[in-house]
Amino acid sequence: MVPLRDENPIQITPYVTYGLIALNLLVFGYELSLSPGQLNQFLQQWAVVPIELTASFKGISTAYAGEWGTLITSQFLHGGFLHVGGNMLYLWIFGNNVEEQLGRVRFLLFYLICGALAVLAQWFFNPLSVVPSLGASGAIAGVMGAYIFRFPQVRILTLVPLGIYLTTFRIPAILYLGFWFLQQAFYGVASLEAPVTIGMQGGGIAYWAHAGGFVFGAILGPLLGLFSRSDNPLLPSED
Repeated sequence: MVPLRDENPIQITPYVTYGLIALNLLVFGYELSLSPGQLNQFLQQWAVVPIELTASFKGISTAYAGEWGTLITSQFLHGGFLHVGGNMLYLWIFGNNVEEQLGRVRFLLFYLICGALAVLAQWFFNPLSVVPSLGASGAIAGVMGAYIFRFPQVRILTLVPLGIYLTTFRIPAILYLGFWFLQQAFYGVASLEAPVTIGMQGGGIAYWAHAGGFVFGAILGPLLGLFSRSDNPLLPSED
């Protein structure tokens, strides 16, 4: 299932959401300009390498101190067109409404914190992996976790394949995002039994980052004021 749009108009211009999308695309464009060797070196430097993060927490060497910064920088790296395209589509659909509710500054902090915590959730289950972890999906999962609690009944226009045909359905956010979360949690549990083929160890999808980001977003959103803004369109949004 692919979301196309939500039926949830906003009263602001979501500059932070647009800026995050633009920055992700710019960084991905830079990645495309690199040779395979240069790209590998670039990802090793700016993505999270779990075993190095583990070493930094143990205080083995100050050389690993910079690894903490990759909890942020890794959020702007992607491994391919489908990776960046899918992430930006979800951010485009769900980010603007959460930005409107939180205000621009708090939304940016919320986004980056969710992304960092999501990476740590994935790291927790595989701290000795040497495969770089990267992508905006953990942060965007946080946005989705906030969205499902703030707008559970909003309809999501969704493209659904039925055999060889494609059709669309208007699915409530609580069902669409709820199913998405359960799917990530299920595969996260499965990855504990098959670490070589699923998740960070195999260079695949970091399901624990998705599930963790979603939970952290659901918790942090209300703490940062997700429900404090009036829905009165005549009232300005906070900055």
